[in-house]
Amino acid sequence: MSTVTIVSGTYRNFTLSNQTMRLVAGFKSGAKGNYVTVIGDDTMGEFEGKQIRVKVEDESCIVAAGTVVTKEVAAVVPQETDEEAIERIRERFQILEDMTEGARDGNVKALIVSGPPGIGKSYGVERVLEQASFFDIIGQRKVRYEVVKGAMSALGLYAKLYQFSDPNCVLVFDDCDSILQEDLSLNILKAALDSSSKRTISWNTDSHMLDREGIPNRFDFKGSVIFISNIKFENVRSAKLRDHLDALESRCHYLDLTMDTTRDKMLRIKQIVKDGMLDKYEFSETQTQEVMDFVIDNVTRLREISLRTVLKVADLVKMKPMGWKRYAETTVMKRA
Repeated sequence: MSTVTIVSGTYRNFTLSNQTMRLVAGFKSGAKGNYVTVIGDDTMGEFEGKQIRVKVEDESCIVAAGTVVTKEVAAVVPQETDEEAIERIRERFQILEDMTEGARDGNVKALIVSGPPGIGKSYGVERVLEQASFFDIIGQRKVRYEVVKGAMSALGLYAKLYQFSDPNCVLVFDDCDSILQEDLSLNILKAALDSSSKRTISWNTDSHMLDREGIPNRFDFKGSVIFISNIKFENVRSAKLRDHLDALESRCHYLDLTMDTTRDKMLRIKQIVKDGMLDKYEFSETQTQEVMDFVIDNVTRLREISLRTVLKVADLVKMKPMGWKRYAETTVMKRA
């Protein structure tokens, strides 16, 4: 099946820009406008792997198989080179680290980071905060940050915010998207992220847990929050959730890491591997290249395009240097 790059198009609440997908049927015109039929990729949420019709303005919005289809596109739409894309991605992650430093120093009260799973969103954040806490650990003082992962109840959220409510404390919620699905948790989070000079958070019902832990029913939150999410806020279709997310965005700095395509993810992987991600394995240059070649050659069949997948393949090379590909094909690839 051939591929097509959609220079500019839309599908429901998704906006596509320079996005390459598998082509089902080329440019057509219908009662509701122009469209191209493709297979949704891993940026399309529930529509991944499904046949969809993407609306486009005209044929100049389509680039097929890496070749410019029309002269108009060549003249109007500049094609981003790999080097330019890598620099764009690198800059976004540098901004993430700089904003984390701002949160550590109390200058950034709230930051939302959006990007797909497995591309190192939390790595830079944790590294900055670990460096900042080095002397606290040596001096046996309270560590001023914590990374919270996974599901969390509203009461647990309230207690955790109290624990890190002092100035220059940073609470990082990584892959805690369940908080966004529950009204009470969302209201507590919105109170913590409020832009006013005084952020008061309240728990207005009796709780044995709060009493047991000595946590008051009301406190002022003076710390900072970093919320790392796999959700691309602008693509959320639920009207109810959309209102909540808009409220969060209005209170926070919002950083989209712009990792919207398979190409972007692969370039990020190449960048991190080049920067030494596999050094701990002590591979030869040939082995490192074999790991990358396997990921690149099988990108359309991988269960997940991520740094984690690269590490899984590297683990297999370390375990079985002469027969690792058979194991990798079985464990990290989808069935044909």
